[in-house]
Amino acid sequence: MKTKAFLLTALLFVAFGSKSFAQDECATLGSLFTAPAKAKNYQAALPHYQPLVDKCPTWSVAVYQYGTMMFEDFIEKGDKSKITDLENTVRLRMQHFPSKTKEGREMANIAQVKYEAGIGTKMEQYKAFEAAFKKDEATFTSPKSLYTYFSLAVDLQEEGKMDVQDVFNLYDTIIDKLEKEETQLAKSLIQLTDKEEAGTALSSKEKKNLSRYETNLGAYGKVKGSVNGKLGNLANCENLIPLYEKLFEEKKNDVNWLKSAAGKLNSKDCETPMFFKMVQQLHTLDPSAKSAFYLGRLAEKDGDASKAMDYYNQAAELETNPKDRAKVYYSIAENMRRKGSLSSARNYYNKAVAESPTFGNAYLRIAKMYASSANNCGATAFEKRAIYWKAANMADKAARVDGSIASVARQTASSYRGLAPGKTEIFSSGMAGKTITFNCWVGGSVKVPNL
Repeated sequence: MKTKAFLLTALLFVAFGSKSFAQDECATLGSLFTAPAKAKNYQAALPHYQPLVDKCPTWSVAVYQYGTMMFEDFIEKGDKSKITDLENTVRLRMQHFPSKTKEGREMANIAQVKYEAGIGTKMEQYKAFEAAFKKDEATFTSPKSLYTYFSLAVDLQEEGKMDVQDVFNLYDTIIDKLEKEETQLAKSLIQLTDKEEAGTALSSKEKKNLSRYETNLGAYGKVKGSVNGKLGNLANCENLIPLYEKLFEEKKNDVNWLKSAAGKLNSKDCETPMFFKMVQQLHTLDPSAKSAFYLGRLAEKDGDASKAMDYYNQAAELETNPKDRAKVYYSIAENMRRKGSLSSARNYYNKAVAESPTFGNAYLRIAKMYASSANNCGATAFEKRAIYWKAANMADKAARVDGSIASVARQTASSYRGLAPGKTEIFSSGMAGKTITFNCWVGGSVKVPNL
């Protein structure tokens, strides 16, 4: 019995001792690699990378994070042979740390690195982005990579290697993706700005988040503008009209094609009888929010505002897509504004941003209406001009949520503040820090800046 007990104790010692030794070895190898990698001394880190992943592949996800950065650095500096190492690093991370790996992001990152290093043909580069997007669209969020993906498609179409309709389809997909990302960010941003405007101080973490949301929204807005710029002449009326006229008879019973084509003509305000034919056909085949909205646009162009409003209201009731419902509300708001029904117009502009929080133009319209009402709000000249502060605040909000118009919105806000009372007037009036309430349609109040 003593012999058996001794053997069991010895076996347990060897087992646990071996495990402890392995852990110590992994910690040592890990430190040899991560210490120089953290300092971006990749030449010193490289010799320790392969022994670490060979012996301790599950030691830490940080190994693959630093490995990715290391191989990207080598590639960026001209060593294209490291692309295979980069791909293997991502593959190992997916294998050993699937729950901590965003496949779409990692695949898109490799595709971007290859593109920037000039590795592969344009079609191969395009296919790499396409595979990443189809594999995991949710985490394919890089503004730069979304633009590159679309840009390659346009280049391939110009070389005769991609059908123009496929480019249009991808355009719709990319714009929809960008707007989804913008919407999520804008919702978070608006919560913080509303809190701030209500007089509640933001925590340091909230301030950092607010800055991050604004930066990322700006990036998405710029990329959206770049995507539209890249599409350029390919989707102007001079090209769209003959293309759709040529395809109409063949495609006139294809509801999806009609929706896409009518959407393109509508977004470009193309003046053509073809648009009317498409809309009527679409409304016949599939009466929907889209077809009702387009009929409203046609009625408005014909000068029949009442009929247009009927169609817009139908569209608003039928529409299930928040982004498209926002466009309907915006059109209704424009209709109301042109009639001079400013309060009703504001309600619908606000409905538009409630559906699509990045709809900066709606905020700009409200700002413009506020500014145009300066002479009708307030009992004194000072109070009348105070409305410009409220208009400027609304323009600021447009800049914060919509990067594509941020520059124009900031210029607008600055212009309105220039029309508001200056420091001398604030001092002489004794109004510094006081609140002015507006009893006209604008309502609400504004706080006079402190000197």
